[in-house]
Amino acid sequence: MFDQTDTSQQQPQTRGAREWIKILAAYRDSSTPRSVFELVVTLGAFVVLWGIAWKLLSVSYVLSFAVSLINAGFLLRLFAIQHDCGHGSFFKNRTANDWLGRFLGVLTLTPYDVWKRTHSVHHNCTGNLGRRGMGDIHTKTVAEYHALTRSQQLLYRLYRNPVLLFGFGPGYLFFIQNRLPLGLTEHRQFWISAMGTNAVLALWLTVTYLIGGLMPLVLIFVPSTLLAATIGMWLFYVQHQFETTHWEADEDWHMHEAALEGSSHYVMHPVLQWMSANIGIHHVHHLNSRIPFYRLPEVLNDHIDLAESNRMTIRESFQNARLHLWDENSKTLVSFKQARQLRG
Repeated sequence: MFDQTDTSQQQPQTRGAREWIKILAAYRDSSTPRSVFELVVTLGAFVVLWGIAWKLLSVSYVLSFAVSLINAGFLLRLFAIQHDCGHGSFFKNRTANDWLGRFLGVLTLTPYDVWKRTHSVHHNCTGNLGRRGMGDIHTKTVAEYHALTRSQQLLYRLYRNPVLLFGFGPGYLFFIQNRLPLGLTEHRQFWISAMGTNAVLALWLTVTYLIGGLMPLVLIFVPSTLLAATIGMWLFYVQHQFETTHWEADEDWHMHEAALEGSSHYVMHPVLQWMSANIGIHHVHHLNSRIPFYRLPEVLNDHIDLAESNRMTIRESFQNARLHLWDENSKTLVSFKQARQLRG
């Protein structure tokens, strides 16, 4: 089903990152009818499946639970639309983007204005060793890791452990961490965003409980949200965590080169690509975040160099999950075992 050829080393050969920036500007314009269509299809399916799952509670808890898991795909896609709103690429109108993003932030448990700011930092700092810590999966260099105490090394290993990162991490991030504007607590607007989202979310869940009791929350809300969060966190992880990704010290870092070389092209089945709103075409997205998600395949169709750049299959992505440290000498992401060998 997937092309298993190892092409992770491939980079566009004919054009540099700065030249791609000029070329991709032609794809920035969104289409309001197309955007409305994508929103209606996704949000409509999400609401309908919520209703079906609720109706099935009186028939079978197992069937209701199963439908809620299917609905996680549409919730993931709503998050992707919220993501485009944050970049100002879904609608031409900034106000429309922001208010749609705030509405969807309730469904995705993600305060829109807080996320918009931290995600902007992520885009502006990707691959910069001097500006890590906000909006990314924290990655240490081999030298930094060896300089830690044993207890600090253990904590980092626990943090990067896939079982904890993708088992415990999504629930913590979306159910707990997102309730406060961590890292932005000195700014009033981000408190308003977080508390406003929390208030509307609490109202929605309270009304749901008063009408249907505990089961709609336990068998519909929690499973769909948790599965969507887990898939979303995995996608975010693999888009920058691969062997030949890009990291540089602050003085040597250039944003466009980091965007092109440090973001993957995650090759997925068309159904998965649709559910994730083409977010796997991440290198193009980082080169120009104003391109609407539904135009990203158009870029690859027009430019074979980008279509073949940083390709990563699903099988390869699981292999990359064992890489945790950046080796500044070989310019590659390595495993803990490889880091020990490098030290020896």
